[in-house]
Amino acid sequence: MHIQLLKSKIHRVKVTQAELHYVGSITIDEDLLDAANMIENEKVQIVNINNGERFETYIIKGERGTGTVCLNGPAARRVQVGDMIIVISYASMDFEEAKKFKPTIVFPDASNRLIR
Repeated sequence: MHIQLLKSKIHRVKVTQAELHYVGSITIDEDLLDAANMIENEKVQIVNINNGERFETYIIKGERGTGTVCLNGPAARRVQVGDMIIVISYASMDFEEAKKFKPTIVFPDASNRLIR
């Protein structure tokens, strides 16, 4: 039996841009992606802390060290610049393996930089 569980989470990151007229996705600073064990094109769930919206999209790698978190395309309508969001990815794994698995959780600072 396989189950779905939390693989990675970027917790309380600030939206820096919303680009309606762009191919849909979320652009995330590559430093945040590396820290969270996420990759480009990975499916993610976005939870908007400010308005309660929950939706799915995929990741585009953003410029390293910029703190960029940009919702693109239709997803841009679900956020405002400055909103706090949670970016979540899940994995499917064997039930016994899942019991031992530890997710990666990142808590960025107010500028979307890694807390060292």
